[in-house]
Amino acid sequence: MDATSNNSSQRLASAIIIPMIAVVVLSVACVSGLMIWSAHVSDENSIHSQEKLLTGAIELVESQIADQQRATAVWDKAYFKTLPESFDQDWLSQNVGEWLHRTYGFTRQVIYDTEGKPAFIYDANDENAWFNKDVRNNLKAAVAKARAKNLQRFERTYSGLYVYRAHDDEYAQHSTEGGIVRMGDDFYIYSATPISPEAHTVTLERTMAAVLVSFNRIDKHIINKLMQVSGLTDLKLMKAYFPRSEDASLEIYTARNDLSGIFVWPANLPGTDMLSRVAPVLLVLALSIGGLTVGVVGLIKNSTRRLAQSRARAIYSARHDALSGLPNRSYFSILLQEALDEGKVFETSTAVIYIDLDHFKDINDTLGHGAGDTVICEVARRLEQAIQEDGCVARISGDEFAMFLPNCSDQQWVEHTLTKVQDAMIPPIRAENTDIHVSLSMGATLAPRDGLSIDELVRKSDIALYDAKDSGRGRWSFYDNSMQQEVLAKDSMSRELRSAIDNGELTIVYQPQASAAADRITAIEVLARWQHPKLGEIKPSVFIPLAENTGLINDLGLAILETACRDAHRWPDLLISVNVSTTQFKHPQFVEKVVAILERHNMRPDRLELEVTESVFAGRHKSILSSLQRLKDLGIKVALDDFGTGYSSLSYLRQFPFDTLKVDQDFISNVHESEEARAILKTILQLGHALNLTLVAEGIETQEQFDFVARNGCHRMQGYMISRPLTCEDLASFIEDHEMQQAMSDQEQLLAPAIIHPLPKAN
Repeated sequence: MDATSNNSSQRLASAIIIPMIAVVVLSVACVSGLMIWSAHVSDENSIHSQEKLLTGAIELVESQIADQQRATAVWDKAYFKTLPESFDQDWLSQNVGEWLHRTYGFTRQVIYDTEGKPAFIYDANDENAWFNKDVRNNLKAAVAKARAKNLQRFERTYSGLYVYRAHDDEYAQHSTEGGIVRMGDDFYIYSATPISPEAHTVTLERTMAAVLVSFNRIDKHIINKLMQVSGLTDLKLMKAYFPRSEDASLEIYTARNDLSGIFVWPANLPGTDMLSRVAPVLLVLALSIGGLTVGVVGLIKNSTRRLAQSRARAIYSARHDALSGLPNRSYFSILLQEALDEGKVFETSTAVIYIDLDHFKDINDTLGHGAGDTVICEVARRLEQAIQEDGCVARISGDEFAMFLPNCSDQQWVEHTLTKVQDAMIPPIRAENTDIHVSLSMGATLAPRDGLSIDELVRKSDIALYDAKDSGRGRWSFYDNSMQQEVLAKDSMSRELRSAIDNGELTIVYQPQASAAADRITAIEVLARWQHPKLGEIKPSVFIPLAENTGLINDLGLAILETACRDAHRWPDLLISVNVSTTQFKHPQFVEKVVAILERHNMRPDRLELEVTESVFAGRHKSILSSLQRLKDLGIKVALDDFGTGYSSLSYLRQFPFDTLKVDQDFISNVHESEEARAILKTILQLGHALNLTLVAEGIETQEQFDFVARNGCHRMQGYMISRPLTCEDLASFIEDHEMQQAMSDQEQLLAPAIIHPLPKAN
């Protein structure tokens, strides 16, 4: 019985222990299998997230290259210099290749012409062997896509013409292509961007654009940036790779689907890390499977949370401006579309406002980019504070902001908000120990009144913005249809002006300047005239600003100077005075072009006088001073025109080597009526004498004005009393008549010295 009892006890023990052991073993096996499977899934998800983060970081760098390219890719001058009939290798090398290299460090660049062929190659080290067949094949698809996307920016109008959308709010995202290409032992990240004009262009048909491809070598700086954005560590880009279990990788393929390179980094494997920690104690924790499962879930959640936070940081960086912290262009478009969709549902209006910081370039030029960054950040803060929770503010580009205001009751409500925005800019901004006063120009539209699509609203807001700037800046304008017509009219007139310059349709007239004794003509001022075949005479006050705004002023100014120097041989004793715009004067090749024209027409430099206005003082003093000194060293005279109407400063007159001071007619017109006017004019003339400057009085219309400035030491007189502007032929007759009359006057003075003969009047 004892034996039977023992056997029964053993059987019972076995019946309890064996199932218990089986349950424990099965539980441990299930828990182990579950943990291994969970670790594998967690590792895969983690690696996938890391790959997405790295891909996003690469795309961010590509978009930054595209943004940097815009300084030259969206530029009228670059657009025209890449057209087949005006393709200019030297200009592109200096103003695109070298400029992008100096400014952003792009050592290699290629421009594909309008036919999609590589037409310009730039290498900072003058080595072009890198642009081989493999590189060309790898770029072919990206260039083709960029060209195809650029065609989509042509909108067909009701008239059958095409309007080219020059300013797309998602330009960098929708008009560029990027990627990574291997050149020898190095890898380069590149962006292919169409070269387009700055303003809206009307064409008969859609035309292909040239494409600028800029390369940035993936060096330690780029790798660090990718790691910073993606949150990865110890990132490497390798030509070949033998995989290790602890590494993650992202393969880079060529256009032919050949493996070009591999990004490798130590993988963040939260599952494997967790499993390695708990494996040694799995048997010991058999009775705590439930608690262990909770702990595992907690570890997974923590790892997932960290990855989510890293992804959120990458998304934030991709959607926000790094300097101001405001939403960038692409994120602004997303938020605006949501507001427009909500407005459709609730039948409310949404205001879209484009904002430009007036004269921001002058701040950078005079105080430096550090001060400019301070101003940008402070303006962003004030804009957000002004609208508070009523809308959204974004930074679109360097000095451009945008905002939208949802749920607007009417235009008056929007104007009230814009007034608050303008008032917020009244207090000066302190930067570089200087109080900076800023103002904003704003262009506004209302949806659905002015349109429903983002493209249409942004385009019309941009048109309204330029209307505000043209109207004096520091104000706002709401879009109306007349602005569109004005834009088209200006575009048409600018093309006709270009044609007039190219075809020599502009005419030149000359206004004589007499000596103070009124006994001889000493100089002539060159003035441009435009007789439009349909519109008649167009005033210089209209077509000169148009030329400056459309980039034609350099060609116009050189054409005027060319004609004046060609005609100058007819009057070998006269000084030829030619007006030069501030934009033209600041051109880096201006002095060389002037010298070339003088040599071409065999004209002595001391016979040429260049007139500049006081706006030349605004910024870049060192380069202006250098150009002035070079002209003076050549013997060319420089006159300060319209003195007293702009940036006048005694320090400027002492610092800059002017030869002549032209007194504006506003100081002369009422000298016979006002003692104060006479006192001011005397002071200006005395100042000129103190600085040893030749003095020219403009706008002389009466004998009394002539006598007054002559008595006070003015050297040359100009105005309708002397003569109106004359054609070349009329000027020759005028000078001949004057010389004959002066000869007769000299004979009469031998008999009656008191008789004074005035200058002959021009017809």
